[in-house]
Amino acid sequence: MDVVLGLLALQALLGAFDTLYFHEWRARLVARIPTTSDELRLHAVRDFVYAALFTTLPFLAWHGAFAALLIVLLLVEIVVTLADFLVEERVRKPMGGVFKGERITHALMGIVYGAMLGYFVPILRDWWSTPTGIVVDVAPIPGVFAVGLLVAGMGIFISGLRDTYALIDMRHGSWPWQRVVQ
Repeated sequence: MDVVLGLLALQALLGAFDTLYFHEWRARLVARIPTTSDELRLHAVRDFVYAALFTTLPFLAWHGAFAALLIVLLLVEIVVTLADFLVEERVRKPMGGVFKGERITHALMGIVYGAMLGYFVPILRDWWSTPTGIVVDVAPIPGVFAVGLLVAGMGIFISGLRDTYALIDMRHGSWPWQRVVQ
């Protein structure tokens, strides 16, 4: 499990860079509603999936039928990411397209996610064969690392809330950016 969590931590670093630099600073996606709504909707869904992974996996095991639910979440992330590749092409066209460095970041994130799944599948298979329940099972990693993953999960959850807040067009939803009228 320590390799799975290490790869998730790397995914968090790449995702934070992608979100803060490309989505927030360069593209300012939350300031371009409704043009960017489809992309933000996908990002919010993915953020909530990742938040569930980051906040539970260092501390809990998903046994039995809950392993099936976790597999569904992992597959949802894949489908959302594939849809995001298509949607961002359309959404970003008025901005000159997806940034070149962003493509590289997305490719690296896909590789890391795939590697994480490769290590996680045997664990999921073991969890699947146990009685159904969410079981306290603290991963054999340093406490500061587990807390770091928990904090990352909370940050990812907040990012999903931010995208959702912008999507429902709440006041100051584009903060700190000025709303772009297109």
